[in-house]
Amino acid sequence: MAQVGGVNSVAGTTYWFAPGIHTLTDGEFSQIEAKANTTWIGAPGAILDGRGLNRYAFTGKATGVTIKYLEIRNFVSPEDEGVVNHDLASNWNVTNNYMHHNGGAALILSTNNVARFNCIDRNKQYGVQGFNNNLTIDRNEVSYNNTDGTCSGCSGATKFWDVNGANITGNWFHHNNGSAIWADTNDRDFLIDGNYISDNAGEAIFYEVAYNAKITNNTMVRNANVIGPLNPGFPTGAIYLSEAGGDARVPSRYTTIEISGNVFTDNWSGVVLWENADRFCNSPANTSTGYCTLVGAASTSTCVAPGINNPPLFDDCRWKTQNVSVHDNTFNHNPGAIAGCSPATGCGYNGIFSQWGTFPSWSPYQGQKIQDAITFSQNNVFARNTYKGPWQFMAHDMGNAISYTTWRAAPYNQDSGSTITP
Repeated sequence: MAQVGGVNSVAGTTYWFAPGIHTLTDGEFSQIEAKANTTWIGAPGAILDGRGLNRYAFTGKATGVTIKYLEIRNFVSPEDEGVVNHDLASNWNVTNNYMHHNGGAALILSTNNVARFNCIDRNKQYGVQGFNNNLTIDRNEVSYNNTDGTCSGCSGATKFWDVNGANITGNWFHHNNGSAIWADTNDRDFLIDGNYISDNAGEAIFYEVAYNAKITNNTMVRNANVIGPLNPGFPTGAIYLSEAGGDARVPSRYTTIEISGNVFTDNWSGVVLWENADRFCNSPANTSTGYCTLVGAASTSTCVAPGINNPPLFDDCRWKTQNVSVHDNTFNHNPGAIAGCSPATGCGYNGIFSQWGTFPSWSPYQGQKIQDAITFSQNNVFARNTYKGPWQFMAHDMGNAISYTTWRAAPYNQDSGSTITP
């Protein structure tokens, strides 16, 4: 066993870990502070072991760092912190590593970071957290994360916060105790393409309070079959959009949210488009405290009565599930293969709906205003999909379960050009 604690790295230098176990000194904050343009490379069998003592493996704000071919294990970063790139440095390249049994997140990605060909497994909270701009997550295996299972709303395979630009391509996300891909709060410009997403307790893709994405050519199998039964009556989708839509005013490669070319098999439900009528900028029901929408003159100081009662603030203070196109997907559903699955429990649905607005007292979105908007006037369209199995649909109002025939007829007019085989 070799000890590497106290390394005073030199910018532009390559450091090589010999085969075997490498440790830091015993202090909680013993860590490797990487300098600019350093490379840290492991020989076959090289392990960097935190031994349950050290919080972080690689830290520092230096740019251009490369970490590859290392096994990184047993670090104990606290909740919402990370073991590799703890300080959110830019231009890091993290490839071909095995990161497992760490606390918090194994890896934090920041501006122009690349994570490729890694195995990220059995970490306490997340596999990966993402912040800032231009992230690449390509051809990784991310599995069995959130082993702690105690943090509600902040755990799973990956979690992104206020990210402008992400490419999530060709990965295998499986058996995570939570969502596989969770983009939460003002994320935008996401490409989610060619991933295989299976057996996660929560959603395959949860796009929340976010904008402009292309979700294409993914295979989603047996997702949300653990969390779905815990919320009976609400169809927890393999893809769940919550206050998320397309807006051309937000700079992005995309101006809509496109969901196409995907295959869904035996998930709790399919694609669910939802908008919480009570969640908007400056509302107490907005759990993204202090955040506002990215459009117009909306801000926490302007989204107040009486100004919010009229355009343009009436429109711009609300994150809208709008301009979503769900087309040319295949939806396979065998309720007998999913424990507890029935229409009464919220299993086997696609949907576009909201709830009756009630809160706060000064909200201009009370009553059925948002139910009408998301269903009829926000350009949310299902078309040319292929359905196999006894699919149901939910429209306008949470709990309004309707048949395929009703879903396609006026006033909903959905799934033109689609087919269903019961």
